[in-house]
Amino acid sequence: MRISERYRLIVDYFRENVGEQQSELHFRNPYELLVSVILSAQCTDKRVNMVTPALFQAYPIVDALALATPEEVLPYIKSVSYPNNKARNLVAMARKVMRDFDGTIPTDIDGIMSLPGAGRKTAGVVASILYREPVIPVDTHVFRVAHRLGLSKGKTPYAVEQDLERHIREADRPLAHHWLLLHGRYVCTARAPKCEECPLAQWCAMQTAS
Repeated sequence: MRISERYRLIVDYFRENVGEQQSELHFRNPYELLVSVILSAQCTDKRVNMVTPALFQAYPIVDALALATPEEVLPYIKSVSYPNNKARNLVAMARKVMRDFDGTIPTDIDGIMSLPGAGRKTAGVVASILYREPVIPVDTHVFRVAHRLGLSKGKTPYAVEQDLERHIREADRPLAHHWLLLHGRYVCTARAPKCEECPLAQWCAMQTAS
């Protein structure tokens, strides 16, 4: 099967049968989304959603977080992965937002990436969800699914991102991130993929090669 045909069939399936999907992170504004995405690195959304209510009650706006110390933030996030690093990054992020962006979370990918704790994936997620930027952030789920389905052979998240964006039209990209992520989270799982119930199995490179 030609790769263009594989993309067309898979994207058409998602568009027709899944449609609009929302982030599973709980947030009410750009500040809360950015904090949640930073916390979600190598951590589950479920765990992040458990810690953010108390965190946002203590630090409801970026101004408040900028006045905190990492030691003060740490108790609120100690159950997420790498809490010490994330506490430092959150405080440093808030201080940079106040200092360099007049207290407003930047709306462009380069601006978001300039913040401590916000790499390319984090910036892409925030820009895609909030501003419908035509990007496809690649996390571990998207990376795995893209390879298994035969959508990319890229050896890095950025290479996979480039392959996906080369073949998926801009209007579908904010949706495609969620399609692939949630498919990886609930169907094409890392250790025990549910191939027998996967609606994409007929086009999956992993299945056709077996």
